[in-house]
Amino acid sequence: MSQPTPSPKWLIIQCAALGWNLFDTEHPQLGSFDFKPLDPLTPGLTCPAQASFRTGKPAAEHGMIANGLYHRSLRRPLFWEQASAQVEGPRIWDDFRKQGGTVGMMFWQQSLGEDVDLVLSPRPIHKHSGGMIQHCASKPENLYQRICDKMGKGFNLMHYWGPLASHKSSEWIVKATQAVLEMEDICPDVLLTYLPHLDYDTQRFGPHHPKAKAAFAKTGDYLQALKQSAEAKGYKVLVWGDYAMHQVNGPAIFPNRCLREAGLLGMQQVKGMAYPDLFSAKAFAMVDHEIAHVYVPHADDLETTKALLEGLEGVEQVFRPSEVPELHHPNLGELVAVAQPGRWFAYPWWTNTKEAPDFATHVDIHNKPGFDACELFFGRLPWQVSQDTSKVGGCHGAGGPTAWACSDPHFTPQESGITGLANALKQKL
Repeated sequence: MSQPTPSPKWLIIQCAALGWNLFDTEHPQLGSFDFKPLDPLTPGLTCPAQASFRTGKPAAEHGMIANGLYHRSLRRPLFWEQASAQVEGPRIWDDFRKQGGTVGMMFWQQSLGEDVDLVLSPRPIHKHSGGMIQHCASKPENLYQRICDKMGKGFNLMHYWGPLASHKSSEWIVKATQAVLEMEDICPDVLLTYLPHLDYDTQRFGPHHPKAKAAFAKTGDYLQALKQSAEAKGYKVLVWGDYAMHQVNGPAIFPNRCLREAGLLGMQQVKGMAYPDLFSAKAFAMVDHEIAHVYVPHADDLETTKALLEGLEGVEQVFRPSEVPELHHPNLGELVAVAQPGRWFAYPWWTNTKEAPDFATHVDIHNKPGFDACELFFGRLPWQVSQDTSKVGGCHGAGGPTAWACSDPHFTPQESGITGLANALKQKL
């Protein structure tokens, strides 16, 4: 009796900020891949995009509506939390794993606790005395140490985010992915990995700056290296981008300043610094690039809040969740604001820098109640980050086609966008 043909192995490479606008659309090549445009996701943000790929569903079903979630029971936004249970719904690989297939995730968001066979994710230990111990969580437990031993160094979190963020983060991940591909005892049938570096200089300087173009060229080098390693081990390769970076063409928008001035955002003064009191707040904006989720506990304050936000210069639209079915999920704010093209939302509620909370001048992705693009720049004092929003050159979140490519010429998604890629892969497993 003939043996069944084994399912093909897949390396999935998700590239941050791989927008169609970075390509010469006459010859859309990068490495040896021929790229095609990919319909944009709503919202075009890292965590929603990765959640849509692993579920094959829109944000209305998986619930990752931003890179952070506002927990109404805690009255607290939590950004970049890594628990996999935040992503609701079955995964596209569930049936594949039930049939004996194996899956791994390297540097994907919300991967801790995921029901897969291999995980590698940054998880530093923050010391009580200040500072941190750089570390990565891994499954199997010894995976990170095996990779470090093979490469001769660990992952440097400062290259992953902050003023020192650079291509070195992707370079380490590429080599770590290649190392896993060589580990025959644990290398999974489907391996998802992530290249973050293209986001940094497209966001610092804008997508058409020479430094952004250099980062784009680096992406081609990394994709080519991964493709060669993967194909040598019998893997097919799928590459896709999560969002397109747009050129900033106006000042940042400060919705929380507006809400504070109107008396809707409660404040606590602590040693001269202003901290938001979200327990008493009548409205609060959790900002994430070109999108702001606005939480309004009492219906009586909705119309006032909506009118204030619509009056802000740079705001394109303010809508209720029910008006956008693909986003309609309880995690959304009672209102959602979208910036005009080339504009973005900043979280600060103060205008006097003396009122800035202590976390404002530091890389502090977990305590800041919204995304802070200024963390990519140094401030006026050594080892502080900037508060100058005018430095930011690129923004994303509200749309723009991305790009995808596959080494298998027969890979033909029947649906559009990231969910289409995911469901096409599901059919291949």
